[in-house]
Amino acid sequence: MHRRAYLFDLDGTLLDTEILWVPATADYLASIGCPVEPAWALQAVYGRSWTSVYADIVARFPQLSRFSVQEMADAMAPFFHRRRDAEDVRIPGSVALLRRLSRRAPCCIVSGSPREEIEEAIRIMDAADAVTLYLGAQDYAHGKPAPDCFLQAARALGVAPRDCVVFEDSAVGIAAARAAGMGAVALSRPDRPRQDVSAAHLILPDLSQFRLRELAAAIRRKGR
Repeated sequence: MHRRAYLFDLDGTLLDTEILWVPATADYLASIGCPVEPAWALQAVYGRSWTSVYADIVARFPQLSRFSVQEMADAMAPFFHRRRDAEDVRIPGSVALLRRLSRRAPCCIVSGSPREEIEEAIRIMDAADAVTLYLGAQDYAHGKPAPDCFLQAARALGVAPRDCVVFEDSAVGIAAARAAGMGAVALSRPDRPRQDVSAAHLILPDLSQFRLRELAAAIRRKGR
């Protein structure tokens, strides 16, 4: 049984793809005659799980409820892929940390994205050897800020929640990590839309700066 495990969010934490979902969502909706303002797309998409995004889209456009969560995700994917494939979306410090930590303990990707997107992301990072397992939107009932996804990852890895460290970039992700009783580290990049990640034990502008002893000290100060 492992003594510790590291759980990574994907979009906005390992890959700089979180922001790309905003225009991709707007592109998709415009293509089916449901245009939205850029500000609405940012608020609906950035830092939120796909199931929450879907719920907001259907609330604004009830006629789109004819599409299931999976059907809409499949239809939107090409709009996202066109933007993602046009640039290098890896976040160097985050990918470097994943590789460094994977040499010491199991690492898991826990994302609100579909599993197919996570598989493709692992390929883009060339990180198959660094990822012990991954969980996507299809693998748990309640998305972040519910702690379900992180608790399920801990169970699958055979590690107690208090011995798990979560790396996130969103307010809902940090809330989920804290609700799970895990150490919470927030990536807050100065060139990306700000989110309230003040509940994190540790906030870093670059995850390559992560040191376990600093997190341990922060948990002692702030508590679980």
